[in-house]
Amino acid sequence: MPTLFDELPRPNVEVTSGVVHLPNFLDLGAQEKLVSQSREIARSLAKTPLAMAKPQLRSGQMSVHMLTIGRHWVTDQFRYVQELGGTRVPPVPAEFVELAHRTLNKAGELSDSLKAWSRTFRPEMVLVNYYEPTASMNLHQDGYEISEAPVISISIGDTALFRLGGTENRNKPWHDIPLLSGDVIIFGGANRRAFHGVPKIIADTAPLGCGLKQGRINITIRQVDL
Repeated sequence: MPTLFDELPRPNVEVTSGVVHLPNFLDLGAQEKLVSQSREIARSLAKTPLAMAKPQLRSGQMSVHMLTIGRHWVTDQFRYVQELGGTRVPPVPAEFVELAHRTLNKAGELSDSLKAWSRTFRPEMVLVNYYEPTASMNLHQDGYEISEAPVISISIGDTALFRLGGTENRNKPWHDIPLLSGDVIIFGGANRRAFHGVPKIIADTAPLGCGLKQGRINITIRQVDL
């Protein structure tokens, strides 16, 4: 459902050093294809140790469903693996690889630190997060990858409030950025290890044709190794 603010101009912008927001980067057809492809991978892994699920942390169970591609993050061991319980992690699809390079090329027009990765970035791990309308994610760091390569984050479905903090702690000041369906945000450079999270999903804002009736999918693409 469109909102009052959908008609406002939303130019590409470097939010802060190494963080670029690309509004409306993906059209509805491209969004639907990503959702369908992610859904098929999730179905292929159902009833295996790699099935899409809400991870259990020491602090409790997350409200977000997670699916990993390319590498799997073992929560209680704090490491990436390429197989779990005899099930091999599926490879990163070529379409995700192409998308990663395309987003970095565009973001590189605004950020030199991102432009430096546009040719060398290797998409080794994809994390697909599904947020129900009431789900959220606390501020955290993506701090377990060896590589300092940027993180590419794609939003599809309901609008999310993306909160970006500093690299030292979860305290203010924050940048609060509404991410609409089809938006991409990339963080790297000086803010590769910045704390970030999603405090709120705005229900019933997913556009028709994006592949989701409700909720939000966030697809992050990462390089793990040097």
